[in-house]
Amino acid sequence: MEQQLFERLIGVSGIGPKLALAVLSGIEPDDLVRAVRTATVARLSAVPGIGKKTAERITLELKDKLPAPAAPVGGAAPPAARAPADELRTDVLSALLNLGYHRPLAEKAVDGVLAKAATPPPLEQAVRAALRALAR
Repeated sequence: MEQQLFERLIGVSGIGPKLALAVLSGIEPDDLVRAVRTATVARLSAVPGIGKKTAERITLELKDKLPAPAAPVGGAAPPAARAPADELRTDVLSALLNLGYHRPLAEKAVDGVLAKAATPPPLEQAVRAALRALAR
């Protein structure tokens, strides 16, 4: 999937191989697809080297050309079933970014914490666990 995304990204005017690699390094493939489909310019422009205009160009040119994000095991979950976990991830990630952690490290810590939990923990617990993971 990353290969496809790379090829699509270098097809966007103003995006070369170096910038396409920076995009794929700064954002997970499924998050990239989701951000492009929902035109979340802020998420794309958070990647180093991508400004607002470039993010807008990416969403405009790739909106209908990207593959569908990977479905969870057992088929796609209904949007309402995934919303609390996505909200928790976003909130914990925001807390870590506000504390000064770099996005890729923060995302890795948050994903690790949420993957270990059988049920989504309360926000405070998730932030503490992510901070512990980052301190290692």
